Amino acid sequence: MQLLHGKKILILGILNEKSIAWGIARAFHEQGADLAITYQDKTREKRVRILAESLNAQLILPCDVRSSAQIRKITDKIKATWDGLDIIVHAVAFAEKDDLAGTILDTDRRGFERALEVSVYSLINIVKEALPLMEGRNSAILTLSYYGAVKVFPHYNVMGVAKAALEASVRYLAEAVGNKGVRVNAISSGPILTTASFCLSGFSTIAACVGEKAPLRRNVTREEVANSALYLCSNLSSGVSGEVHYVDAGYNVLGV
Repeated sequence: MQLLHGKKILILGILNEKSIAWGIARAFHEQGADLAITYQDKTREKRVRILAESLNAQLILPCDVRSSAQIRKITDKIKATWDGLDIIVHAVAFAEKDDLAGTILDTDRRGFERALEVSVYSLINIVKEALPLMEGRNSAILTLSYYGAVKVFPHYNVMGVAKAALEASVRYLAEAVGNKGVRVNAISSGPILTTASFCLSGFSTIAACVGEKAPLRRNVTREEVANSALYLCSNLSSGVSGEVHYVDAGYNVLGV
């Protein structure tokens, strides 16, 4: 039987076919899920809509996560279309390109606030609005982090700070919604070439280093991350909440 047969799932953060969220959406579709997929704005709608329609997504909705009103419209639309919501995949993060060029000292107040608003508070806001749809359904929430949350990587800067705050938010959210039957977890993936990572100076060097040094002596794939997402969002992980699950070929266990 399909692991997610009939499950109602909201996925935020698909930009194109290189997105980790896209790999997750494909895996969930293959396992019988009904999908609602968002796009950020009009400039990205066409590409995301093509991808979403290829998975027979029942809802394709605009969502700038900085807007509480848009988030509320999404949950209202889901409520009107489905009887509830089983899973949220939050794959949203942003930092100004200039803030990823030098060191953390080059981040200005505006850049810092925007990185935290988009990358962290958006998860809290979405959970707050969607919780009434998820209560009592053995629901799951998943977000995406990176090892730069706990160790210093060149040019990751304010995004590392944001990911650290995101991982802390996972733990606090897990406690806040656990009594409603909702689990909250994160995946910390190894380096994968996406539109976002392409903008990170030195990404290819980081990926090469991880591939050489990781215990498995390689980098991971979108499919491997998607398989772990499937585990964390299905009943296979019914006793798991508040965790940051590494999918990085073992790189995080190394000291040297």
